[in-house]
Amino acid sequence: MIRQYSKWLVLLAAIGLLALVFIYNNQKMAEQANRPIPVQEEVSHAADVAIMKVTNDRYAVTVEGFGIAEPHNRMTLTAQVSGRVEDIAEAFETGLSVNAGDLLLTLESSDYRSALANAENDLASARVDLQEAEREAEQARIEWKSSGLDGEPDSPLVLHEPQVTAARAALTMAEAAVASARKDLEQTQIRAPFDALIVTRSVAPGSYLQAGGEVAELYSTDRVEIAIPLSQRDWSNLPDVLTLDKREWPVSLTSVETGQQWEGYIRRAEQHLDDTSRQQSLIAALDLPLKQTPALSPGTFVQAEITGREQENLWRLPSSALSQRGEIWYESNGVLRKFSAETLATDKDAIYIRPPTSLMGQQVNVLTHPLSSYLPGMAVNPVEAAHE
Repeated sequence: MIRQYSKWLVLLAAIGLLALVFIYNNQKMAEQANRPIPVQEEVSHAADVAIMKVTNDRYAVTVEGFGIAEPHNRMTLTAQVSGRVEDIAEAFETGLSVNAGDLLLTLESSDYRSALANAENDLASARVDLQEAEREAEQARIEWKSSGLDGEPDSPLVLHEPQVTAARAALTMAEAAVASARKDLEQTQIRAPFDALIVTRSVAPGSYLQAGGEVAELYSTDRVEIAIPLSQRDWSNLPDVLTLDKREWPVSLTSVETGQQWEGYIRRAEQHLDDTSRQQSLIAALDLPLKQTPALSPGTFVQAEITGREQENLWRLPSSALSQRGEIWYESNGVLRKFSAETLATDKDAIYIRPPTSLMGQQVNVLTHPLSSYLPGMAVNPVEAAHE
């Protein structure tokens, strides 16, 4: 009986505790319902954008182009006479340089010496024949005058005039034959036609050369020339080529592969457009390329930087400032604005554009790295970029 009574007490205590919890919760919920709802403050954050301050100024834009250093002259040296290669000079090796007139090789010359001797003998005989013909003509004139006949003889043969003419023609032909034989003999010694680099050698001691046979390929060493194709826009940024002293128009040349640099000059301009590229070439030059430090070897692919004419009212900007859509973004009064721009010139460090008339003479905050997500009128916080 006592145990049953205890169970009822525990049950009543639990019910009372639940009633108290229910009452407490209802009271708290009523208090929360009567409290005013706080108003949430809207906070807007303007995005930071990197800018650089620019104003229009006067710049001498740099025009860039690429080309291959080519020798001023190149030729395939050929033999003018036939013969066996008798001797080859030590300097006649690929990779070596020779001076104009240096002996490269000698052909066996006995046949040509014999031919020259025969021609000289024929020349001597022709001179004797002419002297005899002239003596006989003089004697014929004396005899004609002493004959007492008036006027001139009926035939020029009487005074031996045709014989003298024939003898003089024979002498002239004999002199030409001697000159030809002497030239053939001289050409058994093959010499460098100009200061040259030996690129290839096609003969060996004892080999036989036919007249017209290839001896070597030569590159002149007086200078290299680089044809630099340029667009019409690039040409519009250059001075008048025809009015410039070429050697006073410098060009900086840089090897694309090694980064080595040389200072050359503009020598001339081609006066036609290439049929394929529709570009016109400017010809740069460097004198004595193999004596430069470092040497500029023919065949080197170089980048050329040419100082153009000065132009006014330009902005000089990093290339990153031009968006993929060809637009320049700038900040004005805390919001973004933009305009379409045409690049007038570029160099390795910058691009040059002409700003709209409305921005001329102003200092403008230009974005250095515009994003594709930017919209005109977007609120931004300009932050000046360092070292742009």
